[in-house]
This record gives sequence, structure tokens and C-alpha cells, in this order.
Amino acid sequence: MRAVIPVAGIGSRMRPHTFTTPKVLLNVAGKPILAHILDELSRIGINDITIITGVMGERIVDFVRKKYPSLNFDIVSQDEALGLGHAIWTARDTYHSEELVIILGDTIFDVDLKSVINLSESSLGVKAVDDPRRFGVVFFNEDGTIKKLIEKPIEPESNLAIVGIYFIKDSDKLVSALNEIINKNVKTKNEFQLTDALQLMIERGERFTTFPVEGWYDCGKPETLLETNRFLLEKIAKDIIIDGSVIIQPSFISDNAIIEHSIIGPYASIADDAIVRDSIIKNSIISFGANVSNTMLDESIVGNEAVVGGVFQKLNVGDSSSINYSRNFE
Repeated sequence: MRAVIPVAGIGSRMRPHTFTTPKVLLNVAGKPILAHILDELSRIGINDITIITGVMGERIVDFVRKKYPSLNFDIVSQDEALGLGHAIWTARDTYHSEELVIILGDTIFDVDLKSVINLSESSLGVKAVDDPRRFGVVFFNEDGTIKKLIEKPIEPESNLAIVGIYFIKDSDKLVSALNEIINKNVKTKNEFQLTDALQLMIERGERFTTFPVEGWYDCGKPETLLETNRFLLEKIAKDIIIDGSVIIQPSFISDNAIIEHSIIGPYASIADDAIVRDSIIKNSIISFGANVSNTMLDESIVGNEAVVGGVFQKLNVGDSSSINYSRNFE
């Protein structure tokens, strides 16, 4: 069994943070998005992992090598952003007749992954969505197997979307289908789509079922990153006592963070080496090494090693920035 995690996206909607940090390394609930995925894979015993990188890929490689020395990583670079199908095709030499679980690296899922990898047939994670035009959608046979997949339909006849977890029993058949769409230059929306390769597998006789993904949390925009932060904090919240400060759950505070004379929470994440003094922080993410003082923040994201001081209500500041407001905090 092998996991394949594409992480080549540039994360333009998460700027300014993604000017300096790959989207999958953005902090949520105390650790990078990618770490939540790798922790779950390790927990269920998947140790062979292919990472498909793009811009700032060396940052991702450095992170996984240092933080997960017990996992076996193959690193592949997708030099051109030609679509998810192209990304998986680029990594084809890292998997040979193995069962695969493909997981998009910028999304948090609430699903029993252990039960997924024990399925007897290839299967796709699906969820009903309000606007399926942004996704691949699923149509069924009478026996519940998948009849047809359509990528980003203009006039969708189904609202059941493929949401980024794919279990493939026979990776050789996947490679064969990917080879065909690449060699014949079959594109949808000007990209090589994984959905088109999966549809070709179905047409060749491969059976696909679906499994429900109840919780699906996109980390592609500041507001959805904060929503994901709230979801994860609900799951991991535990009592935290810091002398001289008030901690309102659910919240996360790293053991390596410094909190002084502050109110933290609810729904606040304070990462490693962050410093918060004389502040009120709720529904916000304070990233690695950030320094926040004399500040009141709500629905805010403070990047790695940023410095913020003053009175604010809502803030989105990138890495290594410095923002100060001269009025005294009250």
C-alpha cells in the first residue's frame, strides 16, 4: 500500500502567506496541513509515501524528511502545472502494481481511512455539494457502482462530487489510463484530469464504488483555513492552564509557546515558539515564531515569525512581517 500526495499547488488564494510558505505547510490547529495527513497515514500503517511537489518544493522535502524520519518518501517534482492527472502520471515510477490511496495535500478530511484501504474494490470519496461545477461528479449503475464521471460539468445532473480521496486497487491500470490521456493530449479545462483517466478505467471494465466523506475541509482561502482550524480544535481540545492567563477551549497552545497576561480562545491556535503577551486572541491562527503583543484579534491569521503589536480586530499578515499600532492597548 502506498499513499500519493500531490502538493504542487501555488495557493494563490492564500497570499500573502504562500508567497513564502507552501500552502500545505500553513499552520492549522498547531501544525502544518500536511502534517495532519501524514500523522493519519502513519497511524494506520501506511509508511510508503510519494510526495509530488512544485513551487518551493524544497521546503516541503526538508519538512517531511526532518519531521517524519520513520516514513519512506519518494519525492517527485511536477515542473509544469498541467493538472492533477499529470501530477499522478509524473509520479508513476514510484508505484508498481501497488494499491494506492491518493490524497490531495491541501485538504483535511474527516473519514475512516483505515476502512477505505480495506475495501475490496477501487473507490472514490464523495460528498453532496451545492455547486458541483467546480468538481468531478459521479453517476451510478443500478448496483451502486460508478457508471460515469464528469469533470467540472457546465450543467451538472448530479451534485455528488469527488472530494479528493481516491483508493485504487490496481495502479497498473491507472498508469495505463494516464498514459493514454497524456499521449493523446486529452484535456478538460486545459488540464490533464485524473477524473478522465478514472473514467477510462471504468470504460475498460474496472469497478469503482464510493464512500462518504462527511467532513471535508478546504484550506485554500483564509476563511476556510479558519473554519478547518475550528473543526480540528473541536477534536483535540484539552484543558490548558497557564498562570496569569485565561485559556478558553477549544484552543491549541504549543508547549513551546510563551503566553503572558492574555486571554486565548475560543478557537485559537498558537504554534511552536510563538509569543503572545497582553493580548486577546480568539478564532485565529498564530503561526510558528510569531510575536503578538498588546493586541486583540478575531478571525485573523498571523504568519511565521511575524510581529504584531497594537489594537486590531481582524488581520491577515504574512511571514516575517512587522505591523505595529501606536495606540495603547486597553
